[in-house]
Amino acid sequence: MIRGSIVALVTPMHTGSLEVDWAALRKLVDWHIEQGTNSIVAVGTTGESATLDVEEHAKVISAVVKQAAGRIPIIAGTGANSTREAIELTQAAADAGADACLLVTPYYNKPTQEGLYLHYKAIAEAVAIDQILYNVPGRTACDMLPATVQRLSAIDNIVGIKEATGDLGRAQQILDIAPEGFAVYSGDDATARQFILMGADGDISVTANVAPKLMSEMCAAALAGNAELAASIDAQLSALHKNLFIEANPIPVKWAVSQLGLIDNALRLPMTPLSADKYEVVRAAMRSAKLL
Repeated sequence: MIRGSIVALVTPMHTGSLEVDWAALRKLVDWHIEQGTNSIVAVGTTGESATLDVEEHAKVISAVVKQAAGRIPIIAGTGANSTREAIELTQAAADAGADACLLVTPYYNKPTQEGLYLHYKAIAEAVAIDQILYNVPGRTACDMLPATVQRLSAIDNIVGIKEATGDLGRAQQILDIAPEGFAVYSGDDATARQFILMGADGDISVTANVAPKLMSEMCAAALAGNAELAASIDAQLSALHKNLFIEANPIPVKWAVSQLGLIDNALRLPMTPLSADKYEVVRAAMRSAKLL
Protein backbone atom coordinates (compact mmCIF):
# COMPACT_ATOMS: atom_id res chain seq x y z
CA MET A 1 0.00 0.00 0.00
CA ILE A 2 1.21 3.50 -0.87
CA ARG A 3 1.21 5.66 2.27
CA GLY A 4 2.32 9.11 3.38
CA SER A 5 2.74 12.36 1.46
CA ILE A 6 1.76 11.97 -2.18
CA VAL A 7 2.32 15.07 -4.29
CA ALA A 8 -0.22 15.98 -6.95
CA LEU A 9 2.58 17.18 -9.19
CA VAL A 10 2.38 20.34 -11.29
CA THR A 11 3.20 19.94 -14.98
CA PRO A 12 5.91 22.49 -15.84
CA MET A 13 5.51 24.40 -19.10
CA HIS A 14 7.66 26.85 -21.01
CA THR A 15 6.66 30.49 -20.93
CA GLY A 16 5.54 31.54 -24.39
CA SER A 17 5.20 28.22 -26.17
CA LEU A 18 3.37 26.54 -23.26
CA GLU A 19 4.88 23.23 -24.30
CA VAL A 20 5.75 20.79 -21.52
CA ASP A 21 9.15 21.57 -19.98
CA TRP A 22 10.60 18.08 -19.89
CA ALA A 23 13.88 19.07 -18.22
CA ALA A 24 12.02 20.83 -15.40
CA LEU A 25 9.70 17.84 -15.00
CA ARG A 26 12.65 15.49 -14.53
CA LYS A 27 14.23 17.85 -12.00
CA LEU A 28 10.96 18.07 -10.06
CA VAL A 29 10.80 14.29 -9.75
CA ASP A 30 14.35 14.14 -8.40
CA TRP A 31 13.70 17.03 -6.01
CA HIS A 32 10.61 15.39 -4.56
CA ILE A 33 12.44 12.14 -3.99
CA GLU A 34 15.30 14.00 -2.28
CA GLN A 35 12.83 15.92 -0.10
CA GLY A 36 11.09 12.78 1.14
CA THR A 37 7.88 12.74 -0.89
CA ASN A 38 6.51 9.19 -0.67
CA SER A 39 4.77 9.02 -4.05
CA ILE A 40 3.91 11.21 -7.05
CA VAL A 41 0.62 11.65 -8.90
CA ALA A 42 1.43 12.59 -12.49
CA VAL A 43 -1.18 14.53 -14.51
CA GLY A 44 -3.88 14.95 -11.92
CA THR A 45 -5.94 18.11 -11.49
CA THR A 46 -2.88 20.02 -10.27
CA GLY A 47 -0.98 18.68 -13.28
CA GLU A 48 -3.45 20.42 -15.65
CA SER A 49 -4.81 17.16 -17.01
CA ALA A 50 -7.72 19.04 -18.58
CA THR A 51 -5.47 20.93 -21.00
CA LEU A 52 -3.09 18.13 -21.99
CA ASP A 53 -4.11 16.04 -24.97
CA VAL A 54 -4.09 12.24 -24.74
CA GLU A 55 -0.63 11.90 -26.30
CA GLU A 56 0.91 14.52 -23.98
CA HIS A 57 -0.85 12.95 -21.02
CA ALA A 58 0.74 9.58 -21.75
CA LYS A 59 4.16 11.14 -22.39
CA VAL A 60 4.17 12.99 -19.05
CA ILE A 61 3.25 9.81 -17.17
CA SER A 62 5.97 7.89 -19.00
CA ALA A 63 8.57 10.60 -18.29
CA VAL A 64 7.75 10.65 -14.57
CA VAL A 65 7.88 6.85 -14.32
CA LYS A 66 11.21 6.76 -16.15
CA GLN A 67 12.77 9.51 -14.03
CA ALA A 68 11.58 7.98 -10.75
CA ALA A 69 13.18 4.70 -11.84
CA GLY A 70 11.47 2.70 -9.13
CA ARG A 71 12.67 4.90 -6.28
CA ILE A 72 9.10 5.79 -5.26
CA PRO A 73 5.74 4.61 -6.64
CA ILE A 74 4.09 6.65 -9.39
CA ILE A 75 0.34 7.10 -9.61
CA ALA A 76 -1.04 8.25 -12.95
CA GLY A 77 -4.05 10.53 -13.17
CA THR A 78 -6.22 8.87 -15.82
CA GLY A 79 -9.76 9.95 -15.07
CA ALA A 80 -12.11 11.29 -17.75
CA ASN A 81 -15.80 11.97 -18.21
CA SER A 82 -15.85 9.46 -21.05
CA THR A 83 -15.40 5.87 -19.91
CA ARG A 84 -13.70 4.99 -23.21
CA GLU A 85 -11.18 7.80 -22.79
CA ALA A 86 -10.52 6.82 -19.18
CA ILE A 87 -9.80 3.26 -20.32
CA GLU A 88 -7.43 4.55 -23.02
CA LEU A 89 -5.53 6.73 -20.55
CA THR A 90 -5.43 4.00 -17.92
CA GLN A 91 -4.06 1.50 -20.43
CA ALA A 92 -1.40 4.03 -21.48
CA ALA A 93 -0.39 4.44 -17.83
CA ALA A 94 -0.18 0.68 -17.37
CA ASP A 95 1.93 0.41 -20.52
CA ALA A 96 4.24 3.15 -19.18
CA GLY A 97 4.84 1.21 -15.97
CA ALA A 98 2.85 3.31 -13.49
CA ASP A 99 2.19 1.62 -10.16
CA ALA A 100 -1.44 2.72 -9.93
CA CYS A 101 -3.97 5.07 -11.49
CA LEU A 102 -6.09 7.82 -9.91
CA LEU A 103 -9.47 8.25 -11.58
CA VAL A 104 -11.59 11.31 -10.87
CA THR A 105 -15.36 10.95 -11.01
CA PRO A 106 -16.75 11.85 -14.45
CA TYR A 107 -17.18 15.62 -14.44
CA TYR A 108 -19.95 17.65 -16.12
CA ASN A 109 -22.02 14.58 -17.07
CA LYS A 110 -23.55 14.19 -13.58
CA PRO A 111 -23.90 10.39 -13.71
CA THR A 112 -26.09 8.48 -11.27
CA GLN A 113 -24.51 6.34 -8.55
CA GLU A 114 -25.18 3.30 -10.76
CA GLY A 115 -23.47 5.10 -13.63
CA LEU A 116 -20.44 5.73 -11.42
CA TYR A 117 -20.32 2.10 -10.37
CA LEU A 118 -20.50 0.84 -13.96
CA HIS A 119 -17.92 3.44 -15.13
CA TYR A 120 -15.30 2.35 -12.61
CA LYS A 121 -16.16 -1.34 -12.99
CA ALA A 122 -15.63 -1.11 -16.75
CA ILE A 123 -12.21 0.53 -16.35
CA ALA A 124 -11.11 -1.96 -13.71
CA GLU A 125 -12.15 -4.88 -15.91
CA ALA A 126 -10.47 -3.41 -18.99
CA VAL A 127 -7.06 -2.60 -17.48
CA ALA A 128 -5.23 -4.80 -14.95
CA ILE A 129 -3.60 -2.05 -12.88
CA ASP A 130 -4.34 -0.91 -9.34
CA GLN A 131 -6.93 1.88 -9.43
CA ILE A 132 -7.76 4.59 -6.89
CA LEU A 133 -11.13 6.32 -6.91
CA TYR A 134 -11.14 10.13 -6.65
CA ASN A 135 -14.10 12.05 -5.26
CA VAL A 136 -13.95 15.86 -5.51
CA PRO A 137 -17.51 17.14 -5.99
CA GLY A 138 -16.45 20.77 -5.63
CA ARG A 139 -14.76 20.49 -9.03
CA THR A 140 -16.78 17.80 -10.79
CA ALA A 141 -20.40 18.46 -9.75
CA CYS A 142 -20.50 14.72 -9.03
CA ASP A 143 -20.44 13.21 -5.54
CA MET A 144 -19.61 9.52 -5.18
CA LEU A 145 -21.45 8.35 -2.07
CA PRO A 146 -19.95 5.98 0.51
CA ALA A 147 -22.33 3.18 -0.50
CA THR A 148 -20.95 3.32 -4.05
CA VAL A 149 -17.38 3.35 -2.73
CA GLN A 150 -18.21 0.24 -0.71
CA ARG A 151 -19.57 -1.55 -3.78
CA LEU A 152 -16.50 -0.64 -5.82
CA SER A 153 -14.08 -1.67 -3.07
CA ALA A 154 -15.13 -5.29 -3.69
CA ILE A 155 -13.46 -5.18 -7.14
CA ASP A 156 -9.96 -6.62 -6.80
CA ASN A 157 -7.94 -3.91 -8.54
CA ILE A 158 -9.86 -0.96 -7.09
CA VAL A 159 -7.53 -0.48 -4.15
CA GLY A 160 -8.34 2.90 -2.61
CA ILE A 161 -9.97 6.31 -2.71
CA LYS A 162 -8.89 9.93 -2.60
CA GLU A 163 -11.69 11.65 -0.69
CA ALA A 164 -11.43 15.39 -1.28
CA THR A 165 -14.63 16.82 0.17
CA GLY A 166 -12.80 18.17 3.22
CA ASP A 167 -15.73 16.92 5.31
CA LEU A 168 -14.40 14.90 8.26
CA GLY A 169 -17.85 13.40 8.80
CA ARG A 170 -17.70 11.99 5.28
CA ALA A 171 -14.11 10.93 5.93
CA GLN A 172 -15.26 8.85 8.90
CA GLN A 173 -18.01 7.26 6.82
CA ILE A 174 -15.42 6.21 4.23
CA LEU A 175 -13.09 4.83 6.89
CA ASP A 176 -15.96 2.89 8.46
CA ILE A 177 -16.91 1.12 5.23
CA ALA A 178 -13.38 0.59 3.84
CA PRO A 179 -12.43 -3.11 3.86
CA GLU A 180 -9.04 -4.21 5.13
CA GLY A 181 -6.33 -3.33 2.63
CA PHE A 182 -8.38 -0.61 0.92
CA ALA A 183 -6.36 2.62 1.04
CA VAL A 184 -8.03 5.87 2.04
CA TYR A 185 -6.33 9.19 1.21
CA SER A 186 -7.17 12.76 2.03
CA GLY A 187 -7.47 15.08 -0.93
CA ASP A 188 -7.82 18.22 1.17
CA ASP A 189 -4.62 19.61 2.68
CA ALA A 190 -6.38 21.70 5.31
CA THR A 191 -7.98 18.63 6.94
CA ALA A 192 -5.42 15.97 5.97
CA ARG A 193 -3.75 15.83 9.37
CA GLN A 194 -7.04 15.09 11.15
CA PHE A 195 -8.05 12.59 8.46
CA ILE A 196 -4.78 10.65 8.81
CA LEU A 197 -5.05 10.65 12.60
CA MET A 198 -8.54 9.19 12.14
CA GLY A 199 -7.04 6.31 10.16
CA ALA A 200 -6.38 7.47 6.60
CA ASP A 201 -3.25 6.31 4.82
CA GLY A 202 -1.91 9.63 3.58
CA ASP A 203 -2.57 12.84 1.70
CA ILE A 204 -2.60 13.46 -2.04
CA SER A 205 -1.38 17.00 -1.71
CA VAL A 206 -1.16 20.34 -3.47
CA THR A 207 0.90 21.88 -0.66
CA ALA A 208 3.56 19.19 -1.12
CA ASN A 209 4.52 20.85 -4.41
CA VAL A 210 5.93 23.76 -2.41
CA ALA A 211 6.82 22.19 0.95
CA PRO A 212 7.53 18.51 0.26
CA LYS A 213 9.79 17.89 3.25
CA LEU A 214 7.37 19.41 5.75
CA MET A 215 4.39 17.59 4.25
CA SER A 216 6.27 14.29 4.38
CA GLU A 217 7.20 14.90 8.01
CA MET A 218 3.64 15.89 8.94
CA CYS A 219 2.14 12.82 7.29
CA ALA A 220 4.73 10.55 8.91
CA ALA A 221 3.98 11.98 12.35
CA ALA A 222 0.22 11.58 11.84
CA LEU A 223 0.63 8.02 10.57
CA ALA A 224 2.69 7.23 13.67
CA GLY A 225 -0.08 8.63 15.87
CA ASN A 226 2.06 11.53 17.09
CA ALA A 227 -0.75 14.09 17.12
CA GLU A 228 1.28 16.78 18.86
CA LEU A 229 4.15 16.74 16.35
CA ALA A 230 1.76 16.49 13.40
CA ALA A 231 -0.16 19.52 14.67
CA SER A 232 3.03 21.53 15.16
CA ILE A 233 4.20 20.90 11.59
CA ASP A 234 0.72 21.44 10.19
CA ALA A 235 0.49 24.83 11.91
CA GLN A 236 3.57 25.91 9.96
CA LEU A 237 1.81 24.85 6.75
CA SER A 238 -1.66 26.18 7.48
CA ALA A 239 -1.31 29.43 5.53
CA LEU A 240 -0.18 27.45 2.47
CA HIS A 241 -3.12 25.07 2.80
CA LYS A 242 -5.41 28.09 2.64
CA ASN A 243 -3.68 30.49 0.26
CA LEU A 244 -2.66 27.99 -2.41
CA PHE A 245 -6.37 28.06 -3.20
CA ILE A 246 -6.80 31.83 -3.27
CA GLU A 247 -7.45 31.34 -6.99
CA ALA A 248 -8.33 28.08 -8.71
CA ASN A 249 -5.77 25.30 -8.36
CA PRO A 250 -3.14 25.09 -9.87
CA ILE A 251 -2.82 28.86 -10.44
CA PRO A 252 -1.35 29.79 -7.02
CA VAL A 253 0.77 26.66 -6.58
CA LYS A 254 2.43 27.08 -9.97
CA TRP A 255 3.33 30.65 -9.05
CA ALA A 256 4.70 29.45 -5.71
CA VAL A 257 6.82 26.70 -7.28
CA SER A 258 8.15 29.26 -9.78
CA GLN A 259 9.23 31.42 -6.84
CA LEU A 260 11.41 28.52 -5.70
CA GLY A 261 13.13 28.66 -9.09
CA LEU A 262 11.96 25.21 -10.14
CA ILE A 263 9.58 26.00 -13.03
CA ASP A 264 8.28 28.84 -15.20
CA ASN A 265 5.04 30.45 -14.08
CA ALA A 266 3.18 29.21 -17.16
CA LEU A 267 -0.32 27.73 -17.53
CA ARG A 268 -2.47 26.93 -20.54
CA LEU A 269 -5.73 28.70 -21.17
CA PRO A 270 -8.33 28.84 -19.82
CA MET A 271 -6.10 28.94 -16.72
CA THR A 272 -4.24 32.23 -16.32
CA PRO A 273 -1.26 33.19 -14.14
CA LEU A 274 -1.83 34.36 -10.57
CA SER A 275 -3.15 37.91 -10.30
CA ALA A 276 -0.42 40.32 -9.22
CA ASP A 277 -2.47 41.51 -6.25
CA LYS A 278 -2.31 37.97 -4.84
CA TYR A 279 1.49 37.64 -4.98
CA GLU A 280 2.10 38.92 -1.48
CA VAL A 281 -0.60 36.70 0.02
CA VAL A 282 1.04 33.56 -1.36
CA ARG A 283 4.53 34.88 -0.62
CA ALA A 284 3.55 35.49 3.02
CA ALA A 285 2.28 31.90 3.27
CA MET A 286 5.61 30.65 1.94
CA ARG A 287 7.46 32.79 4.47
CA SER A 288 5.33 31.41 7.32
CA ALA A 289 6.42 27.93 6.25
CA LYS A 290 10.05 29.18 6.18
CA LEU A 291 10.37 28.46 2.47
CA LEU A 292 11.52 32.00 1.62
